[in-house]
Amino acid sequence: MNSKDYIGKIVNVVIDRPFGSKHPKHKFIYPVNYGYIPNTMSGDGEELDCYVLGVFEPVERIDGKCIAVIHRTDDEDDKLVVVPDGKQYSDDAINALTEFQERFFNHIIIR
Repeated sequence: MNSKDYIGKIVNVVIDRPFGSKHPKHKFIYPVNYGYIPNTMSGDGEELDCYVLGVFEPVERIDGKCIAVIHRTDDEDDKLVVVPDGKQYSDDAINALTEFQERFFNHIIIR
């Protein structure tokens, strides 16, 4: 399944980098829950990654709606933007909330 095919769908995200945790290699703190969709494949050969916005406490799993894809134009690793059903975020808000990691890549937001 192409990452863009997830837009508008409810997905189950396993969180492996919870809100407030520290990246094991780069040492930054995650200001959002970050995880993946099990049994998927992204362009980097790993499972499809997700930023979970709108949940301001660490969680282990979440069912949420994919509202956008962050498509990196200089990398093969798209990221889904997932929120609790009924929430919305503007492109500016998505960029602000994911800037901690996306600032290192050129990207566009696909709706």
